[in-house]
Amino acid sequence: MALAKLGVVVLDCPDPRALAGFYAEVLGGAVEGDGDWIDLKVPGGQALAFQRAAGFAAPGWPAPDDSQQFHLDLVVEDLDAAEKGVLELGAKPLDAEDRSRGWRVYADPAGHPFCLCAC
Repeated sequence: MALAKLGVVVLDCPDPRALAGFYAEVLGGAVEGDGDWIDLKVPGGQALAFQRAAGFAAPGWPAPDDSQQFHLDLVVEDLDAAEKGVLELGAKPLDAEDRSRGWRVYADPAGHPFCLCAC
């Protein structure tokens, strides 16, 4: 028996509204809230929240002495089309050169790593 259920995944960042807007463009959904806490209600999926963090430092990736802390796996139909879209929205490639794999790694505009997966 579970002791709890997952409520929301929260990403620390310097600008919650901007990062919520990035993920709304990638995942769809509605951005709600104001100020230091913004929610993204994703259709048919788990909600994401974005919290302003003073002194935010993006996770290092890959770095053996600096943890990536967490990452999101985002399932896509077409890796090339999804890559083009996230790059236009401000993502940066971290590990996307190997085109033989079914996944590629990027950083969102705040520096959090995420994968596009055609799995």
